[in-house]
Amino acid sequence: MSVPKTRDVLGFGCTTIDELLYVDEWPERERKVQIHHIEAQGGGLGATALVAAARLGARCSYAGVLGFDDTSKRVAKLLTKEKIDLDLVPYHEDAGAIRAFVVVDTSHNTRNIFFKRPLLVGTPLNAPREAEIAASRCAFVDHYGAEGTVRLCEIARRVGVPVVADIERTDVPAFEAFFPLLGHPILSQGFAARLTNEDSPTAMVRALWNENRQVVVVTCGEAGAFFSENGRDVEHVAAFETEVVDTTGCGDCFHGVYCATLAWGLPLVERIRWANAAASLKARVAGAQKGLPRRDAVEALLATD
Repeated sequence: MSVPKTRDVLGFGCTTIDELLYVDEWPERERKVQIHHIEAQGGGLGATALVAAARLGARCSYAGVLGFDDTSKRVAKLLTKEKIDLDLVPYHEDAGAIRAFVVVDTSHNTRNIFFKRPLLVGTPLNAPREAEIAASRCAFVDHYGAEGTVRLCEIARRVGVPVVADIERTDVPAFEAFFPLLGHPILSQGFAARLTNEDSPTAMVRALWNENRQVVVVTCGEAGAFFSENGRDVEHVAAFETEVVDTTGCGDCFHGVYCATLAWGLPLVERIRWANAAASLKARVAGAQKGLPRRDAVEALLATD
């Protein structure tokens, strides 16, 4: 019996509050540097991907763990403002959102991130219920809460829900158990190169393929994205030209828009085009979430291509 789909994207992964510090240039050691501007924004791989999807109009729920701390409360308020449902969030004393300090080098449009994380972050071990997973058109995970992600992937495969993943690290519990289970891994070129020991994005895509994959994507910034639906035929979609102000959140934006368009049934090439377009628009605005575009802006950019 099929389960009615009540949401487009069921999101897990980390949530953060980012304290953005803008400086002229990243300094050498033992130097004092003037900060020109300070602002706080929501961030984190999971939260930012969900906000990106929600701003397109996708129905989204966050189901990662949160705590009772002030940072978690700030995150919950921001997600609720974006119309992201929090009814499935499990709360725990040892859980919470990450607090991050992002130093933005305005001369080179780069950033360095320093963060403090609680004990429990991301996918919970024993939640949500299988029926809630089945009621989703797709799920999103990152490398936080990896042990819970194993359970999620096993249930998602059983009930036919695709799992999109943004993975940046291998030094997490259960990496070898959950990474092979991911149906739609979307990895940055740098991480894919380290993981596969391959030099070209095409070779990386092929090396990342296994019998559990449905799609593999390697994102290459201004060089666009390389991807495959069968592990052999690797295609490429170029990035959109843009004025880069800050790359923070661009990858998360790509993942969130990919999730939304996957949930809506768009063909793979169109998903990549939408994700590229949205990421290019996000790059024009500083911070992870402030510049995440609305659907009309993405469609307008796509119409120029």
